[in-house]
Amino acid sequence: MARRPKRTDNGGPPLDDYKGPPWGNGDAYVFLAWQAARAKAWKAPSREVMLMRLDKAERLGLTYEEYTLELLERGRHLQEEDAERIAEIRRARKRRRVNHFG
Repeated sequence: MARRPKRTDNGGPPLDDYKGPPWGNGDAYVFLAWQAARAKAWKAPSREVMLMRLDKAERLGLTYEEYTLELLERGRHLQEEDAERIAEIRRARKRRRVNHFG
């Protein structure tokens, strides 16, 4: 017979008391490969590259993180001609900023 959940249980996995491996029940190799790829992709670039991206991002009205994420996801540098994609990124930024408590 299944145990009855506590009244405060949301049905999700435990957050603080998880004692298993960080990859959960999945394949450890896939987890570690993704972890390594993410670390390599987000490794700090040289100062010159960082300043160039920051300058381009500011000219387009984006944050450094938004510009860099677009470069990593799509593999291309945004230009002023990409106004539709830039507007889409800005709309997503506004959706993330919505304050649900005030």
